[in-house]
Amino acid sequence: MRIDRLVSIIMILLEKERIGAQELADKFEVSPRTIYRDIDTINIAGIPVRSISGVGGGFEIMQKYKIDQKVFSATDLSVILMGLSSVSGMIRGNELAGALAKVKSFIPTDRAKDIELKANQVYIDLSPWMGNRNVQPYLEMIKTALQESKLLSFEYVDRYGNKSTRTAEPYQLILKNNHWYWQGYCYQRNDFRLFRISRISNLQIQKEFFTPRDYQKPQLDFDDILATMQKIIKIRIHKSVMDRVLDFCAYEHFSPDGNEHYIVRFPFIENDYYYNILFSFGDQCECLEPLTIRAEMKRRIHDIATLYET
Repeated sequence: MRIDRLVSIIMILLEKERIGAQELADKFEVSPRTIYRDIDTINIAGIPVRSISGVGGGFEIMQKYKIDQKVFSATDLSVILMGLSSVSGMIRGNELAGALAKVKSFIPTDRAKDIELKANQVYIDLSPWMGNRNVQPYLEMIKTALQESKLLSFEYVDRYGNKSTRTAEPYQLILKNNHWYWQGYCYQRNDFRLFRISRISNLQIQKEFFTPRDYQKPQLDFDDILATMQKIIKIRIHKSVMDRVLDFCAYEHFSPDGNEHYIVRFPFIENDYYYNILFSFGDQCECLEPLTIRAEMKRRIHDIATLYET
């Protein structure tokens, strides 16, 4: 069970007189049954939440109750602080700063040093070393548009280099594989689309508001699909690129080949993305098998060399 969801529910109950199970379920994208289990857990923790049935009913914390700061352990508070700090470093906003302040208010003075030490044991920095400097300000603009239900207009370049002008309703910010995306309903495509923020330019928040429609979540888990598409190829790499190859496969896939090299069973799909991964290792990587992939690598290398012959 996620401690951050429990804390968020407690915060909502403290700020609102009453809220329904379905509204909480929609807010946290879980089932009402999960919310009921969360409420039971909060009650067990010593916070008296009661359920009011009928029209206008819902959950509420008993009036005049003051939350006990000891309800959260040092580990609980450390984990929450780590999560909020990592997000607030990339997406700034008053509500994130407020959430951090509220969580810190739960920390008793005599435990502050211990909790700070635990929170600093893991540091999550989502900002890039280098690259597109528009990403962070665009994140803040998209977040504002999400909160205010305002349309976004922008220019977009797809993975093939095709440029288009778009207008879309924003619905969700997504961090996947160190890249930021946002899901929106595109007026040009009349459908939901996932936009990679680094491919966006000239982003503008429009004055027009939109009425949120039924939201279709993007598919982000492709493990089953990839398992059917991937094949294992054999590559020979120099030890100098071993750390980078480990980003794509486990150490169990490596076999020593002399003192300087490894033979690696490498997961591969025949598309530009995976060929470019192999090329990123430069002359420290050679594809050995199958011969069809080796021949295609050779053809692409020839095409690259041709660019420099004139």
